[in-house]
Amino acid sequence: MAARLRTHATYADLLRVPDDRIAEIVDGELFMSPRPGGSHARFTTALTMDLGSAYDRRVNGPGGWIFIFEPELHLGSDDVLVPDLAGWHRDRLPQIPKSHIFPVAPDWICEVLSPSTRRLDLTKKLPVYAREGVSHAWLIDPLERTAEIRRLQNQQWLVIATYAGNDKFRAEPFELVEIDLPSIWGEDEN
Repeated sequence: MAARLRTHATYADLLRVPDDRIAEIVDGELFMSPRPGGSHARFTTALTMDLGSAYDRRVNGPGGWIFIFEPELHLGSDDVLVPDLAGWHRDRLPQIPKSHIFPVAPDWICEVLSPSTRRLDLTKKLPVYAREGVSHAWLIDPLERTAEIRRLQNQQWLVIATYAGNDKFRAEPFELVEIDLPSIWGEDEN
């Protein structure tokens, strides 16, 4: 599980966390999580390929986006969050920072839930994303085989769709790409 290490944490505290862990500061608290497991990493990689081809690289799609795997987001005055995947409209992030620090909130995030990060993702990080105006959040649970699509509306997260199991779907803000859950779960190996 994501361990709460310290309240009133600083970036110096975060830098002392071992490299084999993911560290985040949310509402002044330092959290440390293990690196993602295989199904978690598999889903994030496959989703990046599907969305990135059409929306980032403009292969059979409109382009206009930049996707980054596990960016270190510096949001507000103290929050340092690391979503599994984040996307920005190119006009909001015209150039990728030279360092690992991303000071601009993304337009879309995807959190792949795991037993060790579920509570942190849902109760701590989602409110920060809302505060910073992230317009869409996809919450993926590889163990439960679900995908929940949320849109920010009036500073609140509105669940606009939930998909499960063998569903194929198109969801905002990436309606042009069909997400084939069985192939991403690794069950469609034809």
